[in-house]
Amino acid sequence: MPFENFKLEDLTTEISKLDVPWASGETKFTKMSDEERSLLLGYTPGPGDPSLEEAESLANKNFMAFMAAPTAIGYPNSYDLRNINGKNYITSVKNQGGCGSCVAFGVVATVEGSLRKQRNNPTLSVDYSEAHLFYCHARAEGRRCSNGWWPSKALDAFRDKGVVDEACYPYTAGDQNCTNLCSNWNSRLTKITGWKRITSTADMKNWVSSKGPLVACYTVYEDFFAYKSGIYKHVTGKAVGGHCISVVGYNNASKYWICKNSWGTGFGENGYFRIGYGQCGIDSSMDEVLGIAETGWIKNTRIIGLWTINQTRNAWVYVKDLGWRKISPDNDNIFFDMLAQLAAAKAGNRPVSIRQVNAVIKEVYVF
Repeated sequence: MPFENFKLEDLTTEISKLDVPWASGETKFTKMSDEERSLLLGYTPGPGDPSLEEAESLANKNFMAFMAAPTAIGYPNSYDLRNINGKNYITSVKNQGGCGSCVAFGVVATVEGSLRKQRNNPTLSVDYSEAHLFYCHARAEGRRCSNGWWPSKALDAFRDKGVVDEACYPYTAGDQNCTNLCSNWNSRLTKITGWKRITSTADMKNWVSSKGPLVACYTVYEDFFAYKSGIYKHVTGKAVGGHCISVVGYNNASKYWICKNSWGTGFGENGYFRIGYGQCGIDSSMDEVLGIAETGWIKNTRIIGLWTINQTRNAWVYVKDLGWRKISPDNDNIFFDMLAQLAAAKAGNRPVSIRQVNAVIKEVYVF
């Protein structure tokens, strides 16, 4: 029986009494059984990670430090990657369904948003496969819908093994055995260049406001399933497990993080929620994606800059919306041919298409 010892009317009374800034009520999540709700989560602290309780204590210490020195230094007072001068750098909200795969969804959402920021292109079509990350890489480590995963392993897999696009392995909730990958999956992998865990609140805000979203995990309490809108703060109910999401913004005036969830657009604020600083361990630590090693064709772009050094086959071009890219030094003839074509394209302001492998230019087509 769902919420056997938890009463929504008691929550409403407590919210009113404590004057917390969020609205609650019956949702499709409060109607679920305890087992169904547990499968909406999926974060298990890994070896060396603090427990959920320890993370909550660390987050509270971070909040106390923020309150002691609330003036923003080096970052804006508020930031939302969904609205930067009217542009949205965050991909659409997805739904993990009845499988504890939240780590894969939080990591993929963060990588997708990071690539859009890296390219400075809010409309970039990017959709990576949570199924590949969870049903292949996590499964190889013995992780399933029922026992979840942790971000460090997911980020390591994205860096070392790579993840395919969604069309290559579409996600379906429920344990899969990694046999549904497309036939050419090996040529469709994307890797991140690295990742880093940060524990400073200032570093978190600096990153979000300059580079992109962050992976974060926190404790879910029973009252969270009744969240409809506002700035969530834990009021009542027991802890039911850990959950991972992508942090896409913050607001210092009202003291909250903006988070992209993976329970579909029917949850909270169109699939998002706001949560108070220091709440439930959300900001004990967060993980940043340092970059995406890009592979594939970039069509109809422009060469803005050119840099060479008196060193064997060492030349770089600045590609519009991409930044500096190295010209592959694998072969003398090909290197000098590509260099000449790219230099001519820059001089004539002509469109060019390039094929990258891990952000290194391997082929060039000049119009």
